[in-house]
Amino acid sequence: MAASVREAEIRGFKMKVQEAGSGATLLFLHGAGGSNWSLMLDMLAEKYHVIAPEHPGFGRTQLPEWMMSIGDLALFYHDFMEAEGLKDVHLAGHSLGGWLTAEIAIRNTSRLKSVTLMAPAGIANPATPFGDIFVWSAEESARAQFFNQEMAEKRLQVTPDLDVVLQNKTAVARLAWQPRLCNPQLHYWIHRIDKPATLVWGREDKVVPYACHNAWVKGIKGLNFLTIDECGHAIHNEKAAVAAAHITNFCAGV
Repeated sequence: MAASVREAEIRGFKMKVQEAGSGATLLFLHGAGGSNWSLMLDMLAEKYHVIAPEHPGFGRTQLPEWMMSIGDLALFYHDFMEAEGLKDVHLAGHSLGGWLTAEIAIRNTSRLKSVTLMAPAGIANPATPFGDIFVWSAEESARAQFFNQEMAEKRLQVTPDLDVVLQNKTAVARLAWQPRLCNPQLHYWIHRIDKPATLVWGREDKVVPYACHNAWVKGIKGLNFLTIDECGHAIHNEKAAVAAAHITNFCAGV
């Protein structure tokens, strides 16, 4: 299903928004790699109205002066949902976007119906440190994304837009340089996520290690947890059908 692309303006800031499908709203927040419409979103759009915005400062947008932390971005998305008139939102995010999803939900869940966290950054496990995405080469980064290295090879054959790659890295550095990819206080507050929540993780994740799931499982009451075997960090690409089916069934049961 081809996604349409439009421009939204939120408090004077213009941003790209991709969307497809109809039905209940599923708002998907992308990770550090930027905004890419995936096969998983195609599958979700068969059941839901999927909205996939590009975060401020990513792609071809300049870094906003106000965006100094993941908390700033979380508050921005509360403004986004208000401006778009979104209610009963199934909020989902992957990696950096999963962390962002949690930061949104601990602040206010009044516009949310459910929360889906896909291999979220945000809470570190000292015993199994995050991969350092800021120092990896393009090849190291691609190979770390997948358990299936044939998929990594295919990604490496695609010529990236270096301007976009650098802009995305700059935005991620602003949000998550120090401490690396986490908020040391977040684990104290995830108990505030009071809407049905599910956690999806690839067992072979080399970016945000699988062992990091423990804090989320302990901290969120009634959390639904799915482990996907033979899957790395790029769940939405490597195991698109499994992830889409799980999210669809979870949201339908809310």
